[in-house]
Amino acid sequence: MTARPQWQKSSFCGEKEDACVYVSAAPGTLVRVADRADPAHLVLATTQAAWADFLAAVKESG
Repeated sequence: MTARPQWQKSSFCGEKEDACVYVSAAPGTLVRVADRADPAHLVLATTQAAWADFLAAVKESG
């Protein structure tokens, strides 16, 4: 049996739940990104290194 992903909601969400980004670590070295806390709505899977680079770039741009 496969464990269900543990989704984390962005701390920058507005009041609308459907305007949030959710992130979950996947087995191995992947990070999953979805527009809601439902794996059926997965919109992106990337490496942990690429996700870290993305977050650093976003933080730098303010």
